[in-house]
Parts: sequence; C-alpha cells; structure tokens
Amino acid sequence: MNPKHRPFCCSVKGCVKLLRLALTGTSMTFFILSQAPEPYIVITGFEVTITFAFIVLYMIRLDRRVTFLFWPLLDIINSLVAAMFMIIIAVLALIPETTLFTVLGGVFCLLAVVCCLADAALIYRKLLFNPSGPYQKKAIHDKI
Repeated sequence: MNPKHRPFCCSVKGCVKLLRLALTGTSMTFFILSQAPEPYIVITGFEVTITFAFIVLYMIRLDRRVTFLFWPLLDIINSLVAAMFMIIIAVLALIPETTLFTVLGGVFCLLAVVCCLADAALIYRKLLFNPSGPYQKKAIHDKI
C-alpha cells in the first residue's frame, strides 16, 4: 500500500459521494413514506444504487484494475445526469400542494443535486490538474 494513499472514505471526493448517497437515500425514504408517485421512488432508488456502486468501486480500487474504461469520465457523466433527473424530481415534488414527507423528499433531492454538482466539479478539477494514464498532459519540448 502506498504510504501517502488515503482511503476513499476519508478523501474529500469520498465524503461528498457518501453525503450524496445519504441525501438521496433520505429523499427516497421520504418519498416512500409519503406514497409519492412511483417515478419519484424509482429514480431516487436508481440513483442510490448507482452511487453505492461507485462508492464500492472506489473502495475496492476496482477503477485501478479495470483500465479499459475511463472511470472519471463515467463518474462525471453519472453526476451530471443524476443532477438533471434529481432536479426534475425535486421541482415536481415541491410545486403542487403535497404532504410534508413529499416536500421533505423534494428538499433532500435539491440538496442531493448540490452534492452531485460538487462531485462532478471535484472530479473535473482532478482531471485538469492531475491527469493520469494516456490522458496525461505533456510539454511540447518533451516530444521527440
């Protein structure tokens, strides 16, 4: 193990992803309790599953072993698509007069959108300043 390697759960990216999982799971729970329309529950459940899969992927370091996929790009796309779906669900849950649990689910969806955007920004920033693999930036004078 690399001495300067930090476990995923202790990194900033890991904390944001865990917070995103908790907020989306809480939102799904509120939607279930309020017996909200099924798409609200299904979309939030789908996001919980995908976020949990990415957390497990990074914790067991599978992204280092499976090199034919560019994981940061998949993670950014997932975060942006999740933000889009979650903001739609949040707006649909907050607009009509609904139960308290549906409103709470919508509020937690909005908070999850903020975490999705922060997650995408962190990954994008890491790609810009610390590219890896074949996408590594090289100075012009290094080319032979």
